[in-house]
Amino acid sequence: MDELDCKGKTVLLRVDINSPLNKDTKKIANENRIIKSIPTIKSLLDKGAKLAIIAHQGDTLDYENLISMEEHAEKLSLYLGQKVGYVDDVAGLAAQQAVKDLNPGEAVLLGNVRYLTEEVSTFENAVKLKPEEMLQTYIVRNLAPLMDYYVNDAFAAAHRNSPSMVAFQEVLPYAGGLLLMEEVTSLSRVLESPAKPCVFVLGGAKISDAFGMMEKVLESGTADKILTCGITGEIMLMAQGISLGKRKEDFIKSRGLDVFIKDAKKYIELYRDKLCWPKDLAYEKDGARKELNVDDLPSEEMFMDIGEKTIAEYEAIIASAKTIFVNGPAGAYENPLFEKATSAIWEAIAESSAYSVIGGGDTVAAAQKFIDTKNISYVSTAGGAMVQFMSGKKLPLITAMERK
Repeated sequence: MDELDCKGKTVLLRVDINSPLNKDTKKIANENRIIKSIPTIKSLLDKGAKLAIIAHQGDTLDYENLISMEEHAEKLSLYLGQKVGYVDDVAGLAAQQAVKDLNPGEAVLLGNVRYLTEEVSTFENAVKLKPEEMLQTYIVRNLAPLMDYYVNDAFAAAHRNSPSMVAFQEVLPYAGGLLLMEEVTSLSRVLESPAKPCVFVLGGAKISDAFGMMEKVLESGTADKILTCGITGEIMLMAQGISLGKRKEDFIKSRGLDVFIKDAKKYIELYRDKLCWPKDLAYEKDGARKELNVDDLPSEEMFMDIGEKTIAEYEAIIASAKTIFVNGPAGAYENPLFEKATSAIWEAIAESSAYSVIGGGDTVAAAQKFIDTKNISYVSTAGGAMVQFMSGKKLPLITAMERK
């Protein structure tokens, strides 16, 4: 981006400021992505760019979050220290006029791109256009002629094959923004050249993410140890023929998560010395936290956390690590009875001198609850894109930017 001569030029900037909303008020509940977008916006405006910003909020899968981005413009103005205009139109006549009216050093945020059918995930999954086939989409044919450059700073949406992410590169000179480069550099440092030993902590309820990354980092030798928590850890136990008990196993099977047992068996067979799984589990009994050794399974309890023996083992491994990557909390930390492991692991990471990277919405929320995230080396803004990147899959955005 630093190589672009932006003075007096119109720049289209794609950011990802898709933010969690308060369910009752529909107001922005977490401003992290907005704050992270400020350096790129400021840099372009300082260079004298006429800046048109496009972004999304919500999607077909979370329709309740598909709202106007007027508040996003207000937040950008607040953190930038200057007015960012807003027009509730993506690429129509009002949006086009707002872009034409820009003076050097001014910015306008255009309407939610997910207002457009061609930008929602349902369209992407059903129509499957290649970038070169997107040139006649509404957003590209209406905005591209007004622009001199295209800058993408939306790593958190890098896994999306939508026109606003991959098509403008076909017709405009383009560059990566500061946040995009930070994300790729930080994640690449973990994936490609980590200081050893490198420890992955994989938990949370979305275990497809954990198993997607596990294969890549084990096969490549990136991870020296993988500490499994949550349902991921329970699947590792089931893969060894250990019965958790009907109640928890029915819960796992009802959500289709037992399909990962086959993968777990393979990883244990090939990489047993690199994998760690729970030695004890925690559950609730009469309003109190109780713990049970794995040797004493099965049990008809709903396990919601790892126990103290496992916590102590994981803390020791983290203490000796030089690189740490975390995706997913260790247990159901929202319940005070089951926050012990998540809290202990975050505190161990915060106290470590290792290079640490975390990402994923629930992961970051858990970290913010228990530690000052300034003690984490890098906090990724991404969820799905980060998981795909760490799983070794090529992201549509990166492909689009490399192919030209």
